[in-house]
Amino acid sequence: MKKLLALLLCAVLCLSLAACASNTTTTETPAASTETAAEAPTETETAEAPAEEASSDAKQYVVGICQLVQHDALDAATNGFMDALEEALPGQVTFDLKNASNDIPTCGTIVTGFVASNVDLILANATPALQAASTATQTIPILGTAVTEYGVALDIKDFSGTVGGNISGTSDLAPLDQQADMLLELLPDAKNVGILYCSAEANSVYQADVVKAALEAKGVNVTVYTFADSNDVATVTQTACAENDALYIPTDNTAASCTEAINNVAEPAGVPIVAGEEGICKGCGIATLSIDYYELGRTTGAMAAKILTGEANVSEMPIEYYQNPVKKYDAARCEALGITVPSDYVAIG
Repeated sequence: MKKLLALLLCAVLCLSLAACASNTTTTETPAASTETAAEAPTETETAEAPAEEASSDAKQYVVGICQLVQHDALDAATNGFMDALEEALPGQVTFDLKNASNDIPTCGTIVTGFVASNVDLILANATPALQAASTATQTIPILGTAVTEYGVALDIKDFSGTVGGNISGTSDLAPLDQQADMLLELLPDAKNVGILYCSAEANSVYQADVVKAALEAKGVNVTVYTFADSNDVATVTQTACAENDALYIPTDNTAASCTEAINNVAEPAGVPIVAGEEGICKGCGIATLSIDYYELGRTTGAMAAKILTGEANVSEMPIEYYQNPVKKYDAARCEALGITVPSDYVAIG
């Protein structure tokens, strides 16, 4: 009997131990699951990882900028270009900006350096810079800006609006016939008009020829005066002022960098000047049919982004023009000269 009682007590003890073991396992399982969940990546972390990888792998570009000379119009075009390209490709573009200080051979040296460095694209700001770049490379994409007439600049006969090859860009040409009309609108009594520009700038020659023909068709006597460089600007201006009722200056880069010297002659002589662009007008003129060079540069920057990313082929891109130029005037000079300005002109700020 005692032996049977001992066996029963042993069986009960074994069943109690089994029940305790089963309860312990059930309690630990949720704890282990919680720890595993805490160590797993969150959805936010998983989404950020590919974004960081894409940013670090984004293609980088080097763009060489050759600007002929420092003055308001060309500076604005360069700034607009850089701003637009940086907005289109943020953090992906390195700019190598160089200024030729109005020395044409230096343009050649600059773009030759860009070619040796194998930049991804060249911005040629002004006609001599474009001419130098076109000579330096036939493979690296080239965009011009502040270039008046590409057919003239690149000696292309029967220019159709698309250069082809590795060149395209934007033009700063405002309607030349309208500039001639504006001169006569403001100065109806002008019988003799002098056209003043630098003989080294092919596009200035082109503009002068067109404006001369337009003025002569209206019965005005026109004389052309040219200077070779900045050294003889004052002397040539003095002769032009002595022989004419008014002067016209096209979008000429040398003239734009010498407006103070021109104004120092024209203002005391009381000779009004109509200019081809706003920067020259600010320095020495009474009025201009103005384009926005910053916006022109932005248009060029948008073209560059398409070329760099492969969205467009430079050889197929037509030259783009600034739309809707604005008649602007210098209020102080017009008042000093007694010139009545029509209501559709905007005062230069």
